[in-house]
Amino acid sequence: MDNKKRFAIQAAAALIQNADFRAFFKGGISQAASKSVCVPGLNCYSCPGAIGACPIGSLQNSLSSYSIKIPYYVAGLLIFFGALLGRAVCGFLCPFGFLQDLIYKIPFIKKIKTFKGDKYLRFLKYFILVFGVIVLPVFIKLTPVFCKYLCPSGTLSGLLFAFSNTKVFSLFGSRFMWKACIAACIILTGVLIYRPFCRYLCPLGAFYSFFNKVSAVRLTADENKCTSCKACYRACDMNVDPSVTPDHLECIRCGKCISACPENALQYSFFGKTQKTDKYNQKTF
Repeated sequence: MDNKKRFAIQAAAALIQNADFRAFFKGGISQAASKSVCVPGLNCYSCPGAIGACPIGSLQNSLSSYSIKIPYYVAGLLIFFGALLGRAVCGFLCPFGFLQDLIYKIPFIKKIKTFKGDKYLRFLKYFILVFGVIVLPVFIKLTPVFCKYLCPSGTLSGLLFAFSNTKVFSLFGSRFMWKACIAACIILTGVLIYRPFCRYLCPLGAFYSFFNKVSAVRLTADENKCTSCKACYRACDMNVDPSVTPDHLECIRCGKCISACPENALQYSFFGKTQKTDKYNQKTF
């Protein structure tokens, strides 16, 4: 996919999920009726303009309530998004993923594609998903651990809320400063490393990754066309070799590898049907 088209989709998705612009000027948080519905990406409920609920926040609130209830609604939506799109949600629909893409565009002397220990750090997001999002909220009531202590999207939403209502600044304490430090580290690291939060910390991306092998939107590689030139691997910012594992857990379906392939061996697949493109008309990123 052309980079400009993907950028437009990401920008539109971020704006749509935060479309109550009046709330930014009123100094409050949107009370839209649609906030009872979860959005697919990581977009904090407390963002002034948010018109939907974050699925991770909703899941934690259900699990940490005093009366233990199985969150069928939230779990069902997460499974639906995952089965339909897999980690294409991360590549196209997640506002915080879009922010990281913008941060990575900031020029620097040398970008870091990988480093020693990178592949082991990627398991951290699965640990956060299991313990930070599911296990601890069940045992520590009224404590959505990930939202309360880690989520950078919530931190940025809190800052936006504070700028729209300066009285909120007086409510910031040590816990917010802790989260602000985490968010700052992620943002600064994001200048050097492509999507560090998605790679190492995001429990939502960890959940969607399990669907990459079975989702309706997939990436397919034609072995008969592939010459193992590794152009797709060099183009991949997530450090994945799609010619070998097009359904890799880390693939966010951005399409950069498709544009980079000189043999037209990589394609999007929709419900088992491959999208046909002309390799001579492909645009590179």
